[in-house]
Amino acid sequence: MTRNHLPGGADLEEFGRPIFSEISNSGVGFGLGFAVVQDAVRQKSLASDGEYNWGGAASTMFWVDPAEELTVIFLSQIIPSSVRPVLGQLRQLVYQALVD
Repeated sequence: MTRNHLPGGADLEEFGRPIFSEISNSGVGFGLGFAVVQDAVRQKSLASDGEYNWGGAASTMFWVDPAEELTVIFLSQIIPSSVRPVLGQLRQLVYQALVD
C-alpha cells in the first residue's frame, strides 16, 4: 500500500494534472490510497523517503513517517486552504520538535 503504483515509477508532478497544493508533488508517487514520498529532496519539503500522506478539504492532512516513527493528523476548517497555507508551517514545527 505504501509503494508507488504509478506507471513507470512516475511521480504525481509528471503524471497528474497541475492543481493547487501547499506541498510539492515532485518526487511523490501514489500508493493504494495516498501519496508516497519517493524522493524527499525533490519534494522540497520536510519529509523522509517512504512517508505516506494525504490531504483533504479545509486544509486537513495526515502523514506517517516510518523513518521518524511519527504520525500526524491535522484537522482544520480553513476554506479555501489558500487563505492560510499552514501545512508547511505545521511540518516545520513538528520536525523541529523531534529529539533523538
